[in-house]
Amino acid sequence: MESRFPPVMEIAARNRPVRAVVRPPGSKSITNRALVVAALAGGGASRLEGPLEADDTEVMRTGLRNLGVLIDDADDPWLVLGTGGGFSTPEGVLDVGASGTTARFLTAVAALSPGEVTIDGTERMRERPIGDLSSALGEAGVEVRTCDGFLPLRVGGGGLPGGEITVDVSRSSQFLSALLMVSPMARGETVIRTRGEMVSGPYVQTTLEVMRAFGASVEVHGGVFRVRPDGYRSSAFEVEADASAAVYPMAAAAITGGVVGIEGLSPGSTQADVGMLDVLVEMGCAVRWQGARLVVEGPPGGALRGVDRDMGRMPDAALGLSVMCLFAAEPSRLRRLGTLRLKETDRLAALATEISRAGAEAVVEGDDLLIRPGSLRPARFHTYDDHRMAMSFALVGLRQEGVEISDPGCVTKTWPGFFTMLERL
Repeated sequence: MESRFPPVMEIAARNRPVRAVVRPPGSKSITNRALVVAALAGGGASRLEGPLEADDTEVMRTGLRNLGVLIDDADDPWLVLGTGGGFSTPEGVLDVGASGTTARFLTAVAALSPGEVTIDGTERMRERPIGDLSSALGEAGVEVRTCDGFLPLRVGGGGLPGGEITVDVSRSSQFLSALLMVSPMARGETVIRTRGEMVSGPYVQTTLEVMRAFGASVEVHGGVFRVRPDGYRSSAFEVEADASAAVYPMAAAAITGGVVGIEGLSPGSTQADVGMLDVLVEMGCAVRWQGARLVVEGPPGGALRGVDRDMGRMPDAALGLSVMCLFAAEPSRLRRLGTLRLKETDRLAALATEISRAGAEAVVEGDDLLIRPGSLRPARFHTYDDHRMAMSFALVGLRQEGVEISDPGCVTKTWPGFFTMLERL
């Protein structure tokens, strides 16, 4: 893992289209789900092949270790010795850092601890909501005490009874994923109903895919999830490349008129940001599969078309797409991005500020982002301690001279080698 970054990094502009083959790191979403499920499994050690080595998965591993899980992550594959749900009570606070997935998933996992578990994180993590999950766990008979719906929180532990639970999914689908993953360890069958319009719904399909790979029994009928208390079995599991990370080399091909091959994804992937392929085509790119390799070819000269797209199912991809829209011939509107306000920073406000810094115009209208391309100029982009802001606006430097990225080290959250990849394009 790259460990040292300068406070400001200059991006070298390209004078020709990029051409490269890139394998993004393992999926953060899948790695953290697989870690949780492997920790819950019985029957010995599970093998996680191709996992993501980054800040977000490190805090998950640390949290699970503090609950008594043995994890050998010295090399790929990682080995996780399942507990069958027999966790220990940690002596201190489980620090989830800035990882939303870790905070939500470990809150549910803590219900299986024999004693009380305290969970806390960074100042920004204390501003990200978790009350809908704590309410659902309370409905299931688990005592959870939050600070008005935010971290730090305390989970009473003692196990999950099962029964019927309702969870509000209008602010995060991770609340549902957290409940789903622990439900096979309940004392009885669990029926989970959802309330509100689900955001980032494809991530729930990814959760179900990981659960079933470890032997869980889940039936889905509409918005109702029925989970049998059959537990998990240890397994060998391959972590797919991260589709959210893959957006950046795809965007590099699009804005330079280049060709980039992406390895490690599959046409049948359940990852939400695979949906970006349709957006790329609409903007004028060519997308094709060559065996197991995805190839994205940008239009000549990077002459992209503007788009009007609902991004509610894949909000993380909206950051890279926003930068692509700076190079489009027409304005673009990216819709249903309200959940971006609840991420590592208020990404809607941050996008509008940094797009304006680049010389274009961005207007937030409700939950939509309207982008009007303009004459780009040299800029030092702020990153707000947000890995996706850093990776997205670094792409501007592929076409525009004089682009600098402040605090580039924040990319270690999900892709420590991002800037090395960018240099090699």
